[in-house]
Amino acid sequence: MKLITYRYSGKEAVGILEGETVRPLPVNSMVELIESGGIPAPTGETLLLADVELLAPIPRPRQDVICLGINYKAHADEAAGYDAAFIKEKPIPIYFSKRVCEAVAPGGMIQSHPGLVERLDYEAELAVIIGKTAKNVSAAQAADYIFGYTILNDVSARVLQTSHKQWYFGKSLDGFTPIGPCIVTADEIAFPPALPIRARVNGELRQDSTTDLLITGIADIIAELSSGMTLLPGTIIATGTPSGVGMGFDPPRFLKSGDVLECEIGGIGVLRNTVD
Repeated sequence: MKLITYRYSGKEAVGILEGETVRPLPVNSMVELIESGGIPAPTGETLLLADVELLAPIPRPRQDVICLGINYKAHADEAAGYDAAFIKEKPIPIYFSKRVCEAVAPGGMIQSHPGLVERLDYEAELAVIIGKTAKNVSAAQAADYIFGYTILNDVSARVLQTSHKQWYFGKSLDGFTPIGPCIVTADEIAFPPALPIRARVNGELRQDSTTDLLITGIADIIAELSSGMTLLPGTIIATGTPSGVGMGFDPPRFLKSGDVLECEIGGIGVLRNTVD
């Protein structure tokens, strides 16, 4: 099942996406739906997708997005070649968080922040949505705690990222977290997900990999994080990006105003955004 958040007649709503139609659900938000533990029967008039304004599936995450850095081997190699700050010295996951006041909607604008950001980059990622409170979850149990999956573009300001000893500021600027276009419920995707993941810039294929190449897999991510922190329903975990980001080219190929980004994951869809 594909679930979306949208705006219609000035109100935010949640619905089931079926082809080019939307079936409204009687909930106030996607997080409320996730917390309810089930998907209610649709109510009201079926809408045309063309008549609604598509929003990020979780427009305002309740907590910072949890991210994995350097979680594909080929990306680890290209990142280390760009700057020594990305060299992964130990074979353990790199976690960081991404502050999100409001996630960028599918079709929305990525803010370029002129005067602050010099090297704007993209990162197509599979994002995991936690479905119920997770604490001390084993790797064997992890799949039972996943509500669904979506696409996240971990937009990054490379100079800010490498200038600081941590990545928080360079990852968390306003307009740096496009998410969508939908959440696909976990029952639709075999676990662990082995899905094609791609990114295009102005139609040019830049990233092309599969989500089964994660260095630290989803089950281990959930097990490790939940061993020391409580993951609430609606928590978003971005699992890392494959090779082909802008800083990985020689010379690097960073984003500029007007560029169109398309992040695609098989079975989920395409997240398309434009740099302002």
